[in-house]
Amino acid sequence: MEVKIGVTDSARELVIKSTQTPDEVEKLVEAALGNGADGAGLLALSDDKGRRFLVQAAKIAYVEIGVADSRRVGFGIGADAATG
Repeated sequence: MEVKIGVTDSARELVIKSTQTPDEVEKLVEAALGNGADGAGLLALSDDKGRRFLVQAAKIAYVEIGVADSRRVGFGIGADAATG
């Protein structure tokens, strides 16, 4: 599963390929963002290689949780074009 985190004051986003379920990630994000208005919350996620990512909750602009895009190879000729 792929998690994209937008960080304030940064043009780039953090992309993590995680083995956690979407529900687990959502609960972690909610817990980090709900840890008080002082911005002291910390979002901790791990990727499929065992690396841990720590993001200060006050710097999170958005979180996108979804299935990783499958990489397509070739010219993209679909079944419709072949039969048509």
